[in-house]
Amino acid sequence: MALGGAVAIGAMTAIQARINGVLGVRVDDGIVAGFLSFAVGLLVLVVVIPCIPSARAGTARLWRGIRRQEIPFWMLLGGTCGALTVSTQGVTAGVLGVSLFTVGVVAGQTLHGLVLDRIGFGPAGVVAVTPGRVLGGALALAAVGISLGGDVLTTAPLWMLLLPFAAGVGIAWQAATNGRLAQGVRSPMAATLMSFIAGTLALAVAASVSVAFRGLPKALPAEPWLYLGGFLGFAYILLGAFIVSHTGVLLMGLGSVLGQLSTSVVIDLLWPAAAGPAPWQLIAMVAVAAASVVVAVPWWRRRR
Repeated sequence: MALGGAVAIGAMTAIQARINGVLGVRVDDGIVAGFLSFAVGLLVLVVVIPCIPSARAGTARLWRGIRRQEIPFWMLLGGTCGALTVSTQGVTAGVLGVSLFTVGVVAGQTLHGLVLDRIGFGPAGVVAVTPGRVLGGALALAAVGISLGGDVLTTAPLWMLLLPFAAGVGIAWQAATNGRLAQGVRSPMAATLMSFIAGTLALAVAASVSVAFRGLPKALPAEPWLYLGGFLGFAYILLGAFIVSHTGVLLMGLGSVLGQLSTSVVIDLLWPAAAGPAPWQLIAMVAVAAASVVVAVPWWRRRR
């Protein structure tokens, strides 16, 4: 069930990437688009948390921990990596397509996930780097190599390809940090709230700087679906904080890779982007990513 949740996280991330990518193109400012996405997610949490007794109690514990300095400051900063993710979506996903954006994220998420699990940074503690996990990570990186074949490198600037990698590194750290915070305050909802507060504040500063240098963005589009990215962010950050203690950082990342790539293929086949990979690359990426999850899952534990 935890692995299924990780796949769902990936599917929601892929949909959010295309929504925020289109919003970034429409307002001509990916950072402003990221701020709008996070602000919507924060608004959802402000409305939902008072309606759930366990979430109210967890938020109270979070506030007491912050006030008494019982919670390390770094544990409150997971949302800054989420801010990097959504602003990167707004800048690149509308041009690269969801699939190419996703495989860049995969590279960063896989490598950093292995490191974080090995040093015991996540709530699951030290997770052994088994041959299956290493092979799973290698296959995930092979999917990245497939995506960069053909004319991709000639149609997209290098900096635009590196940004998703940085976002993937941040996603792995955010998942581990939010998982530990959720464990500490005994509430994934409270940890999600803290993530959105930190991300919204970071993006508010970044958007202000962007507007100061580039001027005001274009008029906000009227279509309601362009603002659904925040709802999806709320859902997958909450789910990630809940399941990372059951899967470890790397395995959750690999499950989300499968969901991301599968969903992104459907999106890009139906709605191609200017610099996206060819259809054969899309299918090959999904097949290799699926294999990476299969070899990384510790099936032997179930048999025992």
